[in-house]
Amino acid sequence: MSNCATILLSFLSFFCVRLFFVIFSSRRIRLAPANPRPSQTCSIAIFLGSGGHTTEALKLASALDFSRYSPRTYIVSEGDAFSAQKALALEHVKATDHVFSDDQPQHKLLTIPRARRVYQSLLSTPPDAVKSLLACMYLVSVRPLFKKGAFRQPFVDLLILNGPGTCVILCAAVLLNRLIGLPSPRMMYVESFARVKSLSLSGKLLYHFTDRFVVQWPDLVQPGGREVYRGCLV
Repeated sequence: MSNCATILLSFLSFFCVRLFFVIFSSRRIRLAPANPRPSQTCSIAIFLGSGGHTTEALKLASALDFSRYSPRTYIVSEGDAFSAQKALALEHVKATDHVFSDDQPQHKLLTIPRARRVYQSLLSTPPDAVKSLLACMYLVSVRPLFKKGAFRQPFVDLLILNGPGTCVILCAAVLLNRLIGLPSPRMMYVESFARVKSLSLSGKLLYHFTDRFVVQWPDLVQPGGREVYRGCLV
């Protein structure tokens, strides 16, 4: 066996072992302390997947205590003005209903390239998916390194996903961070309310890779599975 083949085989073996430990450790992560202190805050990022996905994600967000879950980052796909407007509208409503101190009502809006457009052919999808992945890697891996006073801190504490396809790319960027040992957010995937009998494609792809996988219908809970069912959330 040539030296190049040996090196390649060793690299692949290391990658597989590392991936196994990343997946195994993600299943043991707890998303929050058992008895959190009232003064604790948790920075979150919510991916808004457009249309019904955005509506569901913002309903989840609206139930949070914004004085504790701060700062908040809303991630939208390019060209999705609807989701951006809805996120800003939610922040406006929360600011009207509650009185925050000056340092608490923090939120920002980030845009990433779409991994795949509606009705886009499969042949033309890979370049867009790569572009989206590079943007997500910058967001998750590179940008936090240059943030003042945030060395060895993830870009947020918790990343909430509920589809569609671009969230898979975002999850892949987080997994790459974990593979190379960089600080990474914990990930929670909430399956869409519309999925009653079977998981969505995004759900099937991310089932083993997120730290918490939440479903909203009891028929989606499998014996011995890792689904978490707490009833309908949206």
